[in-house]
Amino acid sequence: MTNFWEKYVEIRSYSETLCKPLNTEDYIPQPEEFVSPPKWHLAHTTWFFEEFLLRSKLPEYKLFHPKFSFLFNSYYNFVGERTVRINRGNMTRPTVKEVYEYRTYVDQQIKILLQDHSTPEIENVLELGLNHEQQHQELLITDLKYTLSLNPLFPVYKSSFSLVNNLNSNSGFTLIKGGIHTIGHSGTSFCYDNELSPHEVLIRDFEISNRLITNGEYVEFINDGGYSTFNLWLDEGWAWVNANKIKHPLYWHNIEGQWHQYTLSGLLMLNPDEILAHVSYYEAAAFALWKEMRLPTEFEWEASSGQLDWGTRWEFTSSPYIPYPGFKIAKGAIGEYNGKFMINQMVLRGGSTATSKNHSRNTYRNFFHPHLQWQCTGIRLVK
Repeated sequence: MTNFWEKYVEIRSYSETLCKPLNTEDYIPQPEEFVSPPKWHLAHTTWFFEEFLLRSKLPEYKLFHPKFSFLFNSYYNFVGERTVRINRGNMTRPTVKEVYEYRTYVDQQIKILLQDHSTPEIENVLELGLNHEQQHQELLITDLKYTLSLNPLFPVYKSSFSLVNNLNSNSGFTLIKGGIHTIGHSGTSFCYDNELSPHEVLIRDFEISNRLITNGEYVEFINDGGYSTFNLWLDEGWAWVNANKIKHPLYWHNIEGQWHQYTLSGLLMLNPDEILAHVSYYEAAAFALWKEMRLPTEFEWEASSGQLDWGTRWEFTSSPYIPYPGFKIAKGAIGEYNGKFMINQMVLRGGSTATSKNHSRNTYRNFFHPHLQWQCTGIRLVK
């Protein structure tokens, strides 16, 4: 029990550490459907432990509040009705104080559960819950950045927490020899179900860049008419660019002829040597075509990952998010975690500066719709 409890406390407390720079007003707004307020993230991750562990595994557990399942369920149809996603930011009640009380209450009950009723099954669900919390720690940061970026004051979250001030440490390309490569997670360490079923894939020879694209390189793409040259774009990407008047990465501002970008340290002059961030799959694919190269498949990325310096940006692949051979959706609500999202999304690999400690591995399959820019995404090319 001791090891699990210590890990639980460490990961749960980091969520609250991330919120320390916030004012009460920062916990509530939700400007777009795809972002969630910090208050909701704190409560939803707590609800996960209550719903999937305490209600079923702790005898005589009493709910903290009978309506919290409706308010803080995200997408689990097995669990029941829930608030409409876009309304997560419309709740002034429960208060921030009550949400922290909810977290404390559930934490105390988890400690009792581990002390008196621990089983391998409970520990497995607990580990899933902690990894789920780490996912939401990253989302809390990126959602907060989006919300703060809409404020014309360009507020500072934390002066030492830019999130995007990273430089490449390598250069050139690495040749990866073709052949049969085994893809997927094996062993006994934690992974999500979408990483399982290791299988063999045939990969041809390719060269993969040892570094990620920089801001300066992307400025060249913009200056060369990248956003106005239709034949660089996928058809849906071209429609997205024109419908939304996209002319640059998210958070960039051209002020009196000089590029700036909003960061969690405030509005800063764009450093051309720093690694590009906050582009969509559509932009990444267009840039790759402009460079007369391409994005790697997720299999090429994984096969070469041992020779790459990765982890500063989620790296786009050209692979759609589909099941591996042998993938099966688990029964019950836990089965809704990954499988039902395997449609119309692209796979990203690696991790980012927003990713929580020890939450990255080379088999991790992140996935987002191709038009979204708000995650800490970047571009690695293949030729």
